[in-house]
Amino acid sequence: MKLVAAGAAGAGLGLRGAAGAKRPNFVVFMTDDQRQDAMSAYGNSLLRTPNMDRIASGGVRFTEAFVTNALCGPSRASFLTGLYSHAHGVISNGDSPPFASQQGIASRETYVSALRRSGYRTGLVGKWHLRSKPSESGFEDWVIFPWQGDYNDPDMIANGAPVKMRGHAEDVVGDQALAFLGGMPRDRPFCLLVHFKAPHRSWEPPARFASVFEGTDIPVPRTFEDRLEGRPEAVRRARMAIADMTDFAQRGVPPSLPAEERRRRNLQALVKNYYRTLLGVDENVGRVLDALDARGDAADTVVVYTSDNGFFLGEHGLFDKRLMYEPSIRVPLLVRFPSRLPGGTVNSRHMILNVDLAPTLLELAGAPVPEGLHGRSFVPILEGRQTPWRDAFLYEYYEYPAAHCVRKNRGVRTAESKLIHFWEQPEEWELYDLEKDPDETVNLAARPGQRRRLAELRSRLESLRRELGDIDPPGAAPAAAPCDQPV
Repeated sequence: MKLVAAGAAGAGLGLRGAAGAKRPNFVVFMTDDQRQDAMSAYGNSLLRTPNMDRIASGGVRFTEAFVTNALCGPSRASFLTGLYSHAHGVISNGDSPPFASQQGIASRETYVSALRRSGYRTGLVGKWHLRSKPSESGFEDWVIFPWQGDYNDPDMIANGAPVKMRGHAEDVVGDQALAFLGGMPRDRPFCLLVHFKAPHRSWEPPARFASVFEGTDIPVPRTFEDRLEGRPEAVRRARMAIADMTDFAQRGVPPSLPAEERRRRNLQALVKNYYRTLLGVDENVGRVLDALDARGDAADTVVVYTSDNGFFLGEHGLFDKRLMYEPSIRVPLLVRFPSRLPGGTVNSRHMILNVDLAPTLLELAGAPVPEGLHGRSFVPILEGRQTPWRDAFLYEYYEYPAAHCVRKNRGVRTAESKLIHFWEQPEEWELYDLEKDPDETVNLAARPGQRRRLAELRSRLESLRRELGDIDPPGAAPAAAPCDQPV
């Protein structure tokens, strides 16, 4: 199945912005649950990702890139709108209003719809995971998985019509991306979002990678034996223990094993299959990059590579995401634009958020950036110019009760510290010194010597909430609802 052929060019809109420069194309790669270090460009010594690395070596690699809500739907909506979850209204994967409606606090305007109005041809292939049709958010051509989609022979929806695909999901996404590029006219710039399913649960790799890492012993994380002592009940009762996973019961880890053995073997199976699915992603990233080269578009195409959130791979004995710990909120972010940006640059200074992508791409396109966005364009940072920048950011998570039973929480992260607040009753706090304790093992919230830091961070948290319009209604926070969702 191929994407619908490209239509007529935009009426009267050329390829040059106000300054006369040729407007760039955009290809935005996004994976699902890819933690920042799951890429050899970020130092992973087991997982080799040469095509992801091509983007990094040809552009800018950010080490301090984060999401503001470590959950698929809310984070994807933030990437698209430049707004936090509480503003765009997608606060969970299941119960949020339709994304394209006007029911939330703010309109669901996306950078894609803004680019389309500016004359761009727009397309989406792969995972959407929002309760709307992509056409309602600015996409002219789209081929998406229904909700999460399947890894093998996936059902898809092509411009509103159901279709059955053959092959592995990542190869299908690659095929559709190439179909979009092959149909692009030369008189319009394009914006293509390539959203892979991997490495989301259930970690089913392409058959050609099924035996990679056999015989490899996956290193155990430093905090694998963390028993979560001194943590809030909200953390200890979250259903994310890697020992309790049942995903690999049919793949060599029977539930009858003793807990410690099951825990150890689940880690090995999880990481190997997580990495194997990413090998399929990397191959198809390479196919798209090769197509840009063949078209002669590579120099004038902004290529972005990122993920909707991070993922625990055994840290603190956990899997999944949601909590505000570093493996969950930290994501890869690569930006390549050969005609304008130097290659091989690493930025380890600026905290870049998912809400920053929309205004950045709009500025690069020479399109108007709407007022009231929570994110900021990081074009000056890409170009190596000095610019005032944030020294802290707000995190928020709302999906409870739901899968994994992680209670609602919000927090503030600075370069040195992190404060996490589970605000529903029973109210609980976490405080970490990120300089002395980067693995977040010692909760300092109840330590007498930390009262000043705690007070300062609480004040900063409330200040950020006011700045971003995240204001709770008056009255006491409600008691948290019970949660017995399965792991």
